[in-house]
Amino acid sequence: MFILKTFGLYVLTALAEIIGCYLPYLVLKQNKSAYLFIPAILSLMAFVWLLTLHPAAAGRVYAAYGGVYIAVALCWLFLLDRVHLTVWDIIGALIVTLGVAVIMLQPDFSP
Repeated sequence: MFILKTFGLYVLTALAEIIGCYLPYLVLKQNKSAYLFIPAILSLMAFVWLLTLHPAAAGRVYAAYGGVYIAVALCWLFLLDRVHLTVWDIIGALIVTLGVAVIMLQPDFSP
């Protein structure tokens, strides 16, 4: 259960970061309303706060989070941007997800 909770927290963290970056992209590249900067700022604030909720050491959290971010970003690409994923996208996501699992599931040898 702990692993699912931690992975879910990583996914929420990734979504907060992606939304916080995607909304300014819409403003700057697609001429959407500048008011989108407000939820973007709130989303990035949530992203930073969510990072503090992870139980592991900060560097380990960032390393594992990076892999989850890649997988979530590819899901975003497929579901929201409607871009079909290539075999290379899927293989890459599987590789980084395996790396996340290695980092997250390592044994605890602390006294």
